[in-house]
Amino acid sequence: MKALVYSDFGGNDRFELTDRDQPHVGPDTLVVRVVAAGINPVDYKIREGYLRGLIDTRLPAVPGWDVAGIVEQTGLDTPEFAVGDAVLAYARADVVEHGTVAEYTAVPVRTAARKPEGLSFEAAAALPLAGLTALQTLERAGVGEGQNVLIHGAAGGVGSFGVQLARLRGARVIGTASERNHEYLRGLGAEPVVYGDGLVEAARALVPGGFDAIIDFVGGSTLDTTNELLAEGGVVASVADSRARTEFGGHYVWVRPNAEQLGELAQLAADGTLQVEIAATYPLDEAAAAYAELEQGHTRGKIVVTV
Repeated sequence: MKALVYSDFGGNDRFELTDRDQPHVGPDTLVVRVVAAGINPVDYKIREGYLRGLIDTRLPAVPGWDVAGIVEQTGLDTPEFAVGDAVLAYARADVVEHGTVAEYTAVPVRTAARKPEGLSFEAAAALPLAGLTALQTLERAGVGEGQNVLIHGAAGGVGSFGVQLARLRGARVIGTASERNHEYLRGLGAEPVVYGDGLVEAARALVPGGFDAIIDFVGGSTLDTTNELLAEGGVVASVADSRARTEFGGHYVWVRPNAEQLGELAQLAADGTLQVEIAATYPLDEAAAAYAELEQGHTRGKIVVTV
């Protein structure tokens, strides 16, 4: 089978499209013929070696954890699925080696959900990591009815899901984004503000009493304004900055595979309740270029590789 592979740590030039053996089916796994694979910043951070010590990688490795496709083989104890089923998965394994940016991939059955009718494979592949990250972060922060919530990075792949899911929970959402994405955020139900200089004043003008929850999907210096914007008793949650927990007593979130939650997100997307923004699609033989675009940053929505 064809797969995108890197054989040592480093930049985008480490990628090559090459032949690999088709994955074997384990007792609790599915072999899936990949129709589309979502790519995420964590993929290239692993390739560059930034997460060594946190995530083990066995080289040569295929990147990618998000997948939508067709079940080709079932393990001996996977009664939930049959050959021919359309599925999506956040197929994160303990060791990075056999990823999803390939013609076939092995998917732990605990990570997979059925793809609903009416949801495209591209949208399904864009959903797992970003959608689950948004959902689990909001849950950890206890976002609910009537709350004022500030979401940093609201127009990104994770942030756009976070905005919509927070609105579905009945929260009022203020979202930081560059001005070119403000109309997009309004369409998702958020009230946009520009990040950087003037953020505190703009956010306080909208919510003078401070925010019940501050959700960070960006990292860096984003949480520097937290003390000025968080209401008394408010909660901070971040996927990128441990200060959310160590300095502000909140939550530092690392997304977990959850098939039930993924199925719920997929159904929301199939029903049209949850909008899935696709920034770009690339064929498998241009997957390295897909990562090059992702690595430039400031992508609105998700980039998907189609097979």
